[in-house]
Amino acid sequence: MGVAEMKEIKLKLMILLVLAILRETRSHGDQPLSRISIHNAVFALHDLAYVTASPTVLGLRASFTVLISLYIGETIEWVTLEFGSSNPSVDDWIGVFSPANFSASSCSKENLRVLAPVLCSAPIKYQYANFSSPEYKDTGKGFLKFQLINQRSDFSFALFSGGLSNPKVVAVSNHVAFRNPNAPVYPRIAQGKSWDEITVTWTSGYGTNEAEPFVEWGPKGGDRARSPAGTLTFDRNSMCGAPARTVGWRDPGFIHTSFLKDLWPNRVYTYKLGHRLFNETYIWSRNYQFRASPYPGQNSLQQVVIFGDMGKDEADGSNEYNNFQRGSLNSTKQLIQDLENIDIVFHIGDICYANGYLSQWDQFTAQVEPIASTVPYMITSGNHERDWPGTNSFYKNMDSGGECGVLAETMFYVPTQNRDKFWYSTEYGMFRFCIADTESDWREGTEQYKFIEHCLASVDRQKQPWLIFLAHRVLGYSSCICYAEEGSFAEPMGRESLQKLWQKYKVDIAIYGHVHNYERTCPVYQNTCTSKEKHYYKGSLNGTIHIVAGGGGASLSAFTNLQTKWSLVKDRDYGFVKLTAFDHSNLLFEYKKSRDGRVYDSFRISRDYRDILACTVDSCPCTTLAS
Repeated sequence: MGVAEMKEIKLKLMILLVLAILRETRSHGDQPLSRISIHNAVFALHDLAYVTASPTVLGLRASFTVLISLYIGETIEWVTLEFGSSNPSVDDWIGVFSPANFSASSCSKENLRVLAPVLCSAPIKYQYANFSSPEYKDTGKGFLKFQLINQRSDFSFALFSGGLSNPKVVAVSNHVAFRNPNAPVYPRIAQGKSWDEITVTWTSGYGTNEAEPFVEWGPKGGDRARSPAGTLTFDRNSMCGAPARTVGWRDPGFIHTSFLKDLWPNRVYTYKLGHRLFNETYIWSRNYQFRASPYPGQNSLQQVVIFGDMGKDEADGSNEYNNFQRGSLNSTKQLIQDLENIDIVFHIGDICYANGYLSQWDQFTAQVEPIASTVPYMITSGNHERDWPGTNSFYKNMDSGGECGVLAETMFYVPTQNRDKFWYSTEYGMFRFCIADTESDWREGTEQYKFIEHCLASVDRQKQPWLIFLAHRVLGYSSCICYAEEGSFAEPMGRESLQKLWQKYKVDIAIYGHVHNYERTCPVYQNTCTSKEKHYYKGSLNGTIHIVAGGGGASLSAFTNLQTKWSLVKDRDYGFVKLTAFDHSNLLFEYKKSRDGRVYDSFRISRDYRDILACTVDSCPCTTLAS
């Protein structure tokens, strides 16, 4: 083989490697449930194959009745399966289905040219039969343990042969169900439209024709009041395409939101979810508590956690998310362990990567319940929540799997004027957060651009000195290979449209997700560092520090080998960032890894109010000789 041929082969290999990296970065991994060829599934039940599940009734441990009030029990339980087959294979797998009757003649067609599948829905999770029993291939017998959450319906377990590409149902288990499948579950609190309001959102199986939803709440140790809740739901026709409206569809139940108003700053409140059935029976959740927000401008310790792209994972080892969102449980675990030192959380897009498999939203809200029930859990819209062709999303891809924003806009509350326009602002003590929706047009002259400018311009920096811009896609700076190959180092048109606003209104920090790694820039304006300092900034920044914090849990993104002069720190690992405001003059930024919760990067900002007022490049008021 000649030298020229060797060079050509090496060049081709390099091109293939780059394409593979780009594919990994841009796809963010495939939804594992999409790997199952539901439309190829057939029934081949065998007399010598079996699946037995136990226990059959879940959620009993904490359930008890007092007079006419029913208190719900555990909402997360373990089920043990014993199964067998006369013709075992390493490709055999167990699917978890809910509702339990997953096979029917009533499956809806995707369109007139495609026949309805034999299975009406994809499983909510699956595991290979030899996961806990390596000898299964030889003995034909095995066992598995699955962790189930209360999802408003019963469950069954099916043993499949033929692998994921040619699935054949050879055995179906008995049914398993929670004692009260309709119980109120997975509360998630959020900031309301004013600083002294907290909203409580939860999911149940009770519609307004069955029960009246409310929250019973009050100061810790004090009298309680009851606040009614509004109720939302949606049907299959609300979805924009497959799989969300076909095999990924699952009834979302009812989503309730109650508004707790006139809260006292920093006071601890307790609450529980309630439903009054029309037979006068009350259904209650357990008790929860939260601390009310500080007064805007209040000088107190305030701690904020921010990350993007976390997704969900399974504690039972189910491999639906294997090699896809490996950091998700670690991130969740670290936040729970440090919850006493967290006041509010921002999950900046790509929430659970359901991608049209609706069952995953329940599983995500169950995963984050210890966090979201205790501190405000604020979300932004990402491409995996919103994007779908022909639905007015800025990007025309199919990343949402047909959800087109409906799930994100319904399952979580955010203080927008219009939930379909997912941009908003919120105040937390000394912080003002301006949150953009990158899946809607942000360019100059648009409605969102006007909102962003108003949010930045209207803050009183004497009272709220820490001005933070949040968005899902990187509108500022990123050394991700996906952007470097385009030569943009960020979303095209993002920085061009918004950098004059960041500079004019002296935005301290802009934080993004979408790229699954961590990166920190210098204070920067127009590609130029405005300070040589790296860890301790005094006085005016003269630019904005841009952070990529998309390492919440989804598969990691690669960096370019190109050296970007504005990039100070890069880390291809899972993690999240934390902002701690000690007072009006001192802010600490920390990057923590999900594996151990330790700090791997940090910087401080110290300044006075007059430093914010100082005139910098492109932030000076226009003057004339007359003035």
